Amino acid sequence: MTISEKSAYIKGLMDGLNLDTEKAEGKLISALVELMGDVTKKLSDVEDTTIAISDELDEIEEDLDAIEDYILESEDDDYYDDEDDFDDFDDDDYEDEGFDYGDEDSTIYEVKCACGNVIAFDEDTLEEGSIVCDECGETLEFTFDDEDEDEE
Repeated sequence: MTISEKSAYIKGLMDGLNLDTEKAEGKLISALVELMGDVTKKLSDVEDTTIAISDELDEIEEDLDAIEDYILESEDDDYYDDEDDFDDFDDDDYEDEGFDYGDEDSTIYEVKCACGNVIAFDEDTLEEGSIVCDECGETLEFTFDDEDEDEE
């Protein structure tokens, strides 16, 4: 039985008792039953509002999940497409593996192999024209456009 049904039942019991509402006891019971009816109506309104807010929050959560999935998918696809993405590259990882960078003033280049391995190399390797991936053994070749060399 819901609160509204219980409140209506108690009001019915009071009416069935034929209480004299002119006497103090009857006035008190009548006022309490009336108060209980008002509280029941307010509680019902609060429950309806809570359900509506909960539904709205569920929709917002679904929208945010969809946005998050879209952003994460987009970041995964474009992670290595831009040279700026390599700014966070940690050179210490390669020093630990025995890679010698040589002169501090030399430029270090990085390339991502199809297998996902990031390879760091210097200008001498770039001039050689290729490098072999130590993860998968694929040879990565470098070509130069004459226009690019003229601009440098």
